Amino acid sequence: MIYTTLLNIAIFQGVVLGLIILKSSIFNSNSNKYLAFLLFALSIVLLNYVFEIEGVFTSYPLMLFIDAIDWVFLLPVFTFLFIINRIDDAVKNRQKIYLCYIPFVFASTLNITIQLDHVTGIYKIPESYMFLITILQLIQILLAVIIILFLPLYSYFMIRHLKDPQEKKWVITLLTIMYLILFVWLTTYLIGLFFQLDISSTMSGVAILATLIMHWTAYIGIYKYRLAKNKDAIYNFLNTNLAVSSPSLQIIEKSPTEENNTPEEYRESITAENLYFQKLELLCKEQHIYTDSTLNREKVAEKLGISAGYVSQIINTITEDNFANYINQYRVEAVKEMISNSEYENYNLLAMGLESGFTSKTTFYKAFKKVTGQTPNEYKNTSK
Repeated sequence: MIYTTLLNIAIFQGVVLGLIILKSSIFNSNSNKYLAFLLFALSIVLLNYVFEIEGVFTSYPLMLFIDAIDWVFLLPVFTFLFIINRIDDAVKNRQKIYLCYIPFVFASTLNITIQLDHVTGIYKIPESYMFLITILQLIQILLAVIIILFLPLYSYFMIRHLKDPQEKKWVITLLTIMYLILFVWLTTYLIGLFFQLDISSTMSGVAILATLIMHWTAYIGIYKYRLAKNKDAIYNFLNTNLAVSSPSLQIIEKSPTEENNTPEEYRESITAENLYFQKLELLCKEQHIYTDSTLNREKVAEKLGISAGYVSQIINTITEDNFANYINQYRVEAVKEMISNSEYENYNLLAMGLESGFTSKTTFYKAFKKVTGQTPNEYKNTSK
């Protein structure tokens, strides 16, 4: 009873957390979308396990079709997609993402085909075809080994493209936990399959470990590490359906004419916890919008759903700097990371600047000197 209760709590938490990530503008990003899908898939895997324990499949055989879909194949896929959507588009676009879904589609199609015979009796698979079915099931096991063991390893390879050290540490931890659970699950499944052993107790332990991903993601990934970088916003979202008028969130949107005459008390009320500023930070840190050399206030305003004047007001108030300097700081940081990264040792400094979003050598050198106090050449020489 206590065991299934713990699993049910984890399932509920995974679904709720996934919905929060998908529906809230606080967490809105392509990478977080796949994190939500990961939580949904893991919740379904645990739900199927609860159904098996409680005998639901025996009482309601048609529910077996939910279990026939190999949701576990999606766990390494969504973890991989979560990672590559947090890196540069140039690297991400080289990945043949559709290949990741082949094992899931193959295994699910095979399982459903078999269940249509065993459960519904819609048709009968001829005995002469059973050898073919066996071959296909062996292929399914081979695909499971490939997708579960090798895709996470490739994901480790892709993590090196993450730029934020703290984020990299968090993602490595998430991937390691997921990889260990999948490895134990696959090993246990294969041992039970080929040696006909009772693996129920081990699988119970694996299920409990899977619940830790739910709790850990909720606490570390969302609250402590703050994918949204805003604890107050998360608290208000969970408790008041994201009541942005709450004083703690400090969101004040005004018309363009009003923004030019903003009272001093309004300026003082805009803090770094402002949700639009938090979303702008995410756009810069996760989607690297600063690499767009044509980026301007209007484009940013469109992404945030506010006016260009309010974009300036937020940046001016919080950073005490203008829009151009705010964006250039991100570009300079990107260049500094390229200089320290051996992958870019064949790039000249101007190429790094242009790739980071600067439009010319003059603006690049001027901005770099303003931010670091050194020219790019001086910084490169001192950083060696």
